[in-house]
Amino acid sequence: MFGFGSNKSVVGLDIGSSAVKAVELRQVGKGYKVAALAIEPVPPDSIVDGAIIDRGAVSEAIRKVLAGKNFKTKDVAASLSGNSVIVKKIRLPVMTPAELASSIQWEAEQYIPFDIQDVNLDYQILDAGTGPDSRGAMEVLLVAAKKEKIADYTGVITEAGCKPVIVDVDAFALQNACEVNYALDPKEVVVLVNAGASAVNINIVSGNQSLFTRDISLGGNAYTEAVQRELNLTFESAELAKRGELFDGPSIDDVRPVLHAMTENVLLEIQKTFDFFRATAASDRIDRILLSGGASSVDGFAQALEDRFEAPVERFDPFKKIAYDGAAGTDVASKAAVAVGLALRKVNEK
Repeated sequence: MFGFGSNKSVVGLDIGSSAVKAVELRQVGKGYKVAALAIEPVPPDSIVDGAIIDRGAVSEAIRKVLAGKNFKTKDVAASLSGNSVIVKKIRLPVMTPAELASSIQWEAEQYIPFDIQDVNLDYQILDAGTGPDSRGAMEVLLVAAKKEKIADYTGVITEAGCKPVIVDVDAFALQNACEVNYALDPKEVVVLVNAGASAVNINIVSGNQSLFTRDISLGGNAYTEAVQRELNLTFESAELAKRGELFDGPSIDDVRPVLHAMTENVLLEIQKTFDFFRATAASDRIDRILLSGGASSVDGFAQALEDRFEAPVERFDPFKKIAYDGAAGTDVASKAAVAVGLALRKVNEK
């Protein structure tokens, strides 16, 4: 959404609170191939609730992840999420693109809960309002991100020796990856759920249009902290237990009730999101859920999601139609989804 002036292909860089994920794509015919992919852990508490606490540790993780010889560019597309980013669909009187460009800042002041001078704005016309059902109004997707947050993320990228050329939103990057890999029926309502370490990004889409987005400030870290607290485990053991892997200590049967209790908290927030969507949308139908993110592998999470919302849950595969010669196991595929979407931004010249 927020560009800095580059038309070249970029590395999609997903800077998460548990790991940095990097993907570079190469166009092959009408499709794409992964030219480079790497994941580098970020030390605990280096990024907390989306805020960069230890700039040195984060920039070093970025430097390491891009050190592989297969990465050919230093131009980077990154993304943001959380309460520093506002995404709103607004209705405005029909106007020309030039009129909208000159008035968008004034219009945005009515919808953005921050000082308008403290944010970067971007927008996309969803419906120009010229159709027979428009009733004299146009529909615009408005995106605002705090300049301070953008500066933090672009700063650590620069410190790592790279050039930030675009800043997107996690939910839209995920949608980019979805559009390339899945032929979505415009009559079908699909929920993209990306469960990361510190947040769950939700984007409800129909065809290639985003209907509703929301970020939930709960993620894999909350599971780890709960297991540590309830079972008196180290961080490392709690991380293993969260994924159902072997560790020294209590059995997985002791761990499951803790995980399932936290899953219930996450599901309640997802339920609120769906309720908000249904209150504003023409349809209250949800046809299927595509699930990604490292925290999506928490024991029982996918099944609980399916049971609660009575919609089939499918693991999102960012390499469904993008060729990848590496070992694209479930874990790598889940973690790489946002980075793939970011890497597509310049390939698609959007």
